Amino acid sequence: MSSTGPSAGLTTADHEVAPVVDAAWAAAFGTREEYRAAIERMRAAATAYYAGGDLVIDDATYDALLARTAATEQARPDWAESDSPTVTVGAGVAAGDVEHSTPMLSLDNVFDADELRAWAARLERILGRPALGYTVEPKIDGMAIAARYVDGRLRQVATRGDGRAGEDVTTQARLVAGLPAELRRPVTVEVRGEVFMTDADFARANELRTAHGGQAFANPRSAAAGTLRAQDRAYDAPLSFLAYAVHDLPGGEGLTHSAAMAAIADLGVATTAGSPAGMPRCATIDELSEAIAAMGAARGTLGFDIDGAVVKADDPGDRDLAGSSSRAPRWAIAHKFPADTRTSKLAAIEVQVGRTGVITPVAVLEPVQVGGVVVTSATLHNFGDLVRRDVRVGDTVFVRRAGEVIPEITGAKLDERPADAQPFTPPEVCPRCGGEIDRTQKRWRCTQGRACGAGESLSYFAARDSMDIEGLGDKVIAGVVAAGLVTDPADLYDLTPEALSELDRLGRTSATKLVAAIQASKAQPLSRVLTGLGVRMTGRSMSRRLARHFGTMEALRAATVEQLQEVEAVGPERAATIAAELVELGPVIDKLTARGVTMTEPGVPGREAAQADAALPVPLPLRKPDGKPMTVVVTGSVPGLSRNEGNEAVEHLGGKSSGSVSARTDLVVVGAGAGSKAAKAEELGVPIMPAERFAELLAAHNGGEEPVLQTYLD
Repeated sequence: MSSTGPSAGLTTADHEVAPVVDAAWAAAFGTREEYRAAIERMRAAATAYYAGGDLVIDDATYDALLARTAATEQARPDWAESDSPTVTVGAGVAAGDVEHSTPMLSLDNVFDADELRAWAARLERILGRPALGYTVEPKIDGMAIAARYVDGRLRQVATRGDGRAGEDVTTQARLVAGLPAELRRPVTVEVRGEVFMTDADFARANELRTAHGGQAFANPRSAAAGTLRAQDRAYDAPLSFLAYAVHDLPGGEGLTHSAAMAAIADLGVATTAGSPAGMPRCATIDELSEAIAAMGAARGTLGFDIDGAVVKADDPGDRDLAGSSSRAPRWAIAHKFPADTRTSKLAAIEVQVGRTGVITPVAVLEPVQVGGVVVTSATLHNFGDLVRRDVRVGDTVFVRRAGEVIPEITGAKLDERPADAQPFTPPEVCPRCGGEIDRTQKRWRCTQGRACGAGESLSYFAARDSMDIEGLGDKVIAGVVAAGLVTDPADLYDLTPEALSELDRLGRTSATKLVAAIQASKAQPLSRVLTGLGVRMTGRSMSRRLARHFGTMEALRAATVEQLQEVEAVGPERAATIAAELVELGPVIDKLTARGVTMTEPGVPGREAAQADAALPVPLPLRKPDGKPMTVVVTGSVPGLSRNEGNEAVEHLGGKSSGSVSARTDLVVVGAGAGSKAAKAEELGVPIMPAERFAELLAAHNGGEEPVLQTYLD
């Protein structure tokens, strides 16, 4: 939600708009017609936003239009319209019949630390000194209301409306959690805050709405606003409330904002200070920046949507001195986070079958930035949900990052649906094996379960770049799966020569050799095990990075999403996927561990030392003096190693393998068949090592006399 207006999706034409407003981008419109068109677009969006209906444009697009409108009015004041969204709250929104005791103003926005400092500097100039402390509270993506209590009883609840008057929603607000019907003491007071839906509320609201024949809500904000304004509805969807302001508090004269919030919390009203996000008090701008960053980092763990942090001067004297404009207070500002709901074209709907046989629909999207991450696919949850939402290929769809991590489709812009768009037809049989589908649960599942994809996963597990199990080919895999001997990789280690020799075309001698090869693969390092398990959004290189970073499977499985992002090239989406995959693979990993498969990575600094109780870590020749890995490119063949094994060797020696040569490359290993990379290294003056000497370096590190690496680096 924009702190000045509506938020929702992104049209195809808007894909170039950044997820937050760049001040350099906010240039004035070239013509008066463009300026007026922007205002009309924002008015239409505001009407939909404050009415709680379908959203028209997203946060980032609205904020960008507002910034350009403000820049235009500054450059061409003769064009400025009196009811522009830059000077009015809810421009274009009809007033309700409940007049507010004082205007319900909006908030101005900042988007980064520099803009926050500039706002604080302006406030300091107005006050003639630094502000006497600030508060930081979550900017909840809901619907603003004013709730009036008389003698401790809830008398009237009104929406913000146009800021001067709003709509009476007292009846609908009777069940809002956090907004008690009666206070703990019989006082007369007005509290202001946000009515919203938690993640759990939203899921329940959609179940109720679709069960009563309605279309699922597009997002929690529109669900909350629509529910609060609905009359004569056959069901009660859950709503929550958090207060962020209080008026006419008895004995509240001279109270700081933080003290006033504590006072109404003591009366039984839920406040932003008591929410999981909290309301830290800060003395300096540096402390403010840290508190905002911490709130942004926790955004996905709160259980409800926030789209920014609100900074307020805590001292009442500071507020009185700073005052307000016609639209927003000067003593408060909204620090917006990157928008987490955009729109994109739905290019296709694919059906995926998981390792356990779960069958799910997945949206393929035109690339779109959501919350600062480029998203090209999103979950559609399950087939029942997909049918209820009636999302079709070709639709312009709302894309939301649930919990700031996993992208999901929440709905479609029905007014932009192509005339030839067809409803999605769920599969009749399992797309992978052609078997029957169990539809008794929300999540459909192939009746074959893990056996459905066993052949595919076992082949990948046994491949040369994974566990390298010689003799375990596709025919043998098909035989052991068909015989019911194996359903996951861990079952391979239970195979016996006797059981294998009963398969067609596999004699006792071959069966014995195969069992020996399977047992020998237990010694493969953790990076090979990870590769063999086929963790989504990882490959050979990423598996090596994960293994070298964490050292053990135990440490990797215990890592949080944030800790996973410490690994090179692991962003929020990839980290969340890896974490979820490791949870799903947990039973198989446990079985592999129980059967003696190696779950550690050799060559990780400090790991062997810890395991051998040695005092010092094993030295690694491809580490710089500061301990950081050298960037090494291997081009051509290294004696005795495949291309992938050459890259593994680099990382085994402490370096970081790379596929391209640049000025930041520390060393290039050149072997037979090397191409343009060798020439590029010579051109840039990057040190070159013959592949034979690299093989000697590897052998020496594994037990021989180590050649002098410095010769090639000088």
